[in-house]
Amino acid sequence: MKKIFVLLICGFFVFLPGGCQSSVGSKSGVEVIIDGDGRFPEILAGRWKADKGGWEIVFEPDGKISSVVVSLGGVRMKPGQVTTTQMVLGGEGLFKPGKWTVQYSKERRELIVEIAIEHFRVELGDNVVQGKTRDYFVGSVSADGRLWWADRYKFPEYVVDTKKHPNYKLPFDPNDSPRESLVFQKVINSQ
Repeated sequence: MKKIFVLLICGFFVFLPGGCQSSVGSKSGVEVIIDGDGRFPEILAGRWKADKGGWEIVFEPDGKISSVVVSLGGVRMKPGQVTTTQMVLGGEGLFKPGKWTVQYSKERRELIVEIAIEHFRVELGDNVVQGKTRDYFVGSVSADGRLWWADRYKFPEYVVDTKKHPNYKLPFDPNDSPRESLVFQKVINSQ
């Protein structure tokens, strides 16, 4: 039974083609905490892409995140905005961000980012996957500000709704969730 749900979740990631944005509330859903003088290093502003998982984070000069591409379907999200996506098999995907946090320690060159998805709902034919998730990225930034070696810690809460298993909460043990090591690279535009 668990294999069916894992396949359903994997299918969810495959069938997300793109999305559009609609505003819900404030765009300031990002908290920034900087040790020292309180200024985000200028060199860290810009677009950062992970070597796996499809993650992408765009930092503004003040340290706030202006958009994120999440591994949960490769959907681009903006703080304070609901993202809706048409599904390949029909139906719709909806993603509502929670509060995002950026912390930076200049002394240790350590960057910590928390990305929360307060609620998502994806229709896969007659089946639905919904829930919420929280991802933490913790790691050091290179001296030249071009690489960020981050460990990802994830805390998902998924519920699948099928004819055979209505509203089944997928089990998750945070003690059994291995960290994932990612390398984010700053994207330097050639324009």
